[in-house]
Order: sequence, then C-alpha cells, then structure tokens
Amino acid sequence: MNTKRTLLKTVAAAALATMAMGNAFAADITGAGATFPFPVYAKWAEAYKKETGTGLNYQSIGSSGGLKQIRAKTVTFGASDAPVKGEDLDKDGMIQFPAIIGGTVPVINLEGFKPGELRVTGPVLADMFLGNITKWNDAKLVALNPGKSLPDQGITIVHRADGSGTTFNWTDYLTAVSKDWADKVGKGAAVKWPAASSVGGKGNEGVAANVNRVKGALGYVEYAYVKKNNMNFMQLQNADGKYVSPDDTAFAAAAASADWFSVPGMGISMVNAKGAASWPVSTASFILMYKQPEDKVASAEALKFFDWAFKSGKQMAADLDYVALPDSLTAQIRSKVWSQVAK
Repeated sequence: MNTKRTLLKTVAAAALATMAMGNAFAADITGAGATFPFPVYAKWAEAYKKETGTGLNYQSIGSSGGLKQIRAKTVTFGASDAPVKGEDLDKDGMIQFPAIIGGTVPVINLEGFKPGELRVTGPVLADMFLGNITKWNDAKLVALNPGKSLPDQGITIVHRADGSGTTFNWTDYLTAVSKDWADKVGKGAAVKWPAASSVGGKGNEGVAANVNRVKGALGYVEYAYVKKNNMNFMQLQNADGKYVSPDDTAFAAAAASADWFSVPGMGISMVNAKGAASWPVSTASFILMYKQPEDKVASAEALKFFDWAFKSGKQMAADLDYVALPDSLTAQIRSKVWSQVAK
C-alpha cells in the first residue's frame, strides 16, 4: 500500500512539474525570454530533439523576464527582442547575437474586412495608440481608406502587460514616426499606455487572445501569431511611402541593408527601414550568453543548437514567415561572437 501511495505521489509531482514548466521543452538546454521567436524556437527544438536527442527547455516569458533569468544565471541563454546596450553587455560579461528576424504587425478585430484590406500610416497609427483617435470611422482613417465603410465603433487598444521586446520595437517604431508619441510616451520594454480604452495581455499569446476577444480592438503581435490565430491585420505605409503587407519577403527587405556590426552587441534597429518592399516594424530577436559560463558544457550545447538552427532551420523559419540569417552573417557570428565564449 505504501509503495502504491509513493508511486502516486511521484506521478503527481511529475505532472505538477510538467505543468509548472509552461511553454517549455525537455530540460537539456535551458533558455528563457522573448515570446516573439517562441513559435520558431519550438519548431527548431522539436526537430533538433528528433535528430540529436537533446531537448530544449525554453520558457516563453517575455524579454524582460529572459534578461532577469540570464542575469540570475538560472538559464544557459536569455532571449530578448530589445537588444542590450554594449556597455551593459561588457558590465555583465555577456555576448549578444541575433538568432532570427521577423516583424510586428498591427492586428484588429473589425467585422466585414479581410486581412490587409484596411490601410494605416505610422502617424495615424500612433494617434490611435495615443488615444487621439477613438473611433474606427475617424476622418483620418476614412481618408486613408476611400470607398470603405468604416463603422462608428470604439477602438480598444490591446498592449503587452509584461516587459517586452515586442513592445520595445513597437514603441521604437511609433517614436520614429510620431513626434507626439516620442514626446509623450517614448520607447521602452514597458511604457505607460495613454489611450483611455485599453487592455493588457501577457506575451504575444495574451495580446492575440485579447484582440480576438474584444470587438473593435487594435493591438500588435509578431507575425507568426497572426498566422497561428487567423488574425486580421492592417497594411502599413513604409518609409518609401508604399503600403505593404507583412510577410517574410517584407521582413527580409528591411533587413537587407542592416549593418550588424556597426553597434556593439549587434543591437541595431530595423524600424522604418528604407526600401519599397520593407515592412516598417521588422526586428531581430537576440540571444544573450556569458563569456565565462559557470556550466561550459551547457553553454557549448546551446551554441550547438543555434549552429544547427542556422544551418538546418531555414525552411522551418520560412514556413512560419520568419527570416533566417544569411550564411555570410552566421559565419561572422561564429568567428567574431561565439569565439568569445570560453569552452
């Protein structure tokens, strides 16, 4: 009887441990952070486990959470869409490199319109997030969408409730296109959202769920979540004045002229990039690791995983409309960045 009770306790404990992991995988390599790249990391991890037997425990908890965990040394790598500044990397003794490129998209819950049917400019989008435009039939939106019957319906802004690299890049973009936004809100992983009608969601997952739930909602999520949740989105005017829809081609166009090593830690911004085909809110997601890791074996395993992903994960990334890094760049990452990590 005691044996049976012990067995039941063991099974229950294992089940609780599995539940506590949340968005995680078999714990061989450990990482935590950005929700933006989670769909592609999940796909890579599944394929890598089948091929090598090594699993990945990646906790999709937001960029700020990832930075906290890597600084606390509870994971082998942290992941952030908001790049860490060079001086902070030096202070922490860490390297930083991009792992994947994608795009953040304005998503809406508005009946009667197909994805990409409605258009918006950066300044008008900023006015919506500022709460200056509160109705879908506002004159500025009507002017950008001639012939469309926009409803007399209130706009509810849906934003991240957690510290987020996606928010950093979204507010970086709004700051670039709107002086009003720059003066009143600015950019950051967490900001004070000014619109009177607004609601927060945790992670890209939470924002996507709230936009799909709230009629008249306007939010922002990484494009893989748009596809996964069959979401409606707006076309966005880019720096060349062209209206574009989000996809891997548009993200790649924005990344084409990126000078990665012009900034310490490769932490460049791609928002509002020039180019007729460029998506205006394209971004990279970054990996953070220690130069002198406490567990050199775990650190080496993490680098093996990303090395495999760079070589073998390109089609999986494309399937989810992310953009894999070009071979020329990954070769430089290996020689210039990974070489700093003690073996």
